[in-house]
Amino acid sequence: MIFLIRHGEAAASWGDHPDPGLSDLGKGQAEAVSGILEKLGATSAISSPMQRCRETARPFEARAGLTAKVVPDVSEIATPEGVEDRVAWLRGLMAGTWSEAGPDLVAWRFRMAETVTNLADGVAVFSHFVAINALVGALEGDDRVTVFRPGHCSVTRLERRGGVLRVAEYGSESATRVL
Repeated sequence: MIFLIRHGEAAASWGDHPDPGLSDLGKGQAEAVSGILEKLGATSAISSPMQRCRETARPFEARAGLTAKVVPDVSEIATPEGVEDRVAWLRGLMAGTWSEAGPDLVAWRFRMAETVTNLADGVAVFSHFVAINALVGALEGDDRVTVFRPGHCSVTRLERRGGVLRVAEYGSESATRVL
């Protein structure tokens, strides 16, 4: 199994801060998911370099006695140059498909899928809403940008079947807006 964890609730939205840490609720979510990961058998971790993912990984790192490797390939989707309204751009992207997203974003999705596919079993991957969607969509052959709505600190489980990495179970879904 490989475990995809969406970061805990951020202290600020994208429009308010480029790299927020976790809110108090997010810190509690991170603590709770660390126990879940231990029970599921996670033995190592990688994290997006973004502060909210690093902070979400910390309780698991402390519990497991390890340090998550920071891996830019599982980071948040980058906003293309020239985009003035990131929130509007992201809303439009999330309603569409990767085929419509452009070659740079398709390449980002491919790199992330390749990185995660090459991970050993037992790795917890601390990442983001769009990144997790990009990855599960790539693994399942689904071109939609938004395949599901992972809640904060939800755990999506991936397993290898016949040597191919697939989604075993989607994480819990969010009832709240992402943007």
